[in-house]
Amino acid sequence: MSRPHVAGRPTWRCDACDRPWPCEAARRALLAEYRDDRAALAIYLATLLVEATGHLTDAARWDRFLGWIRPGPATRQGTRLGP
Repeated sequence: MSRPHVAGRPTWRCDACDRPWPCEAARRALLAEYRDDRAALAIYLATLLVEATGHLTDAARWDRFLGWIRPGPATRQGTRLGP
């Protein structure tokens, strides 16, 4: 059985593939899970970003946690995330 692609703390590397989290597999899973509500995905990842700030010092935190989210389908409320 394969391991889930979740963040290991305090390194914030994927427990399954040891890449910086969220790895590509985690991103795909998150996009599928939150496909109808990108705003909720952004809130979830922003919460993790705040937690990771206590562990990580690199300047790429924003890109790593939130920069990869692109505007997607309308959310349940009829709004879009991003420009």
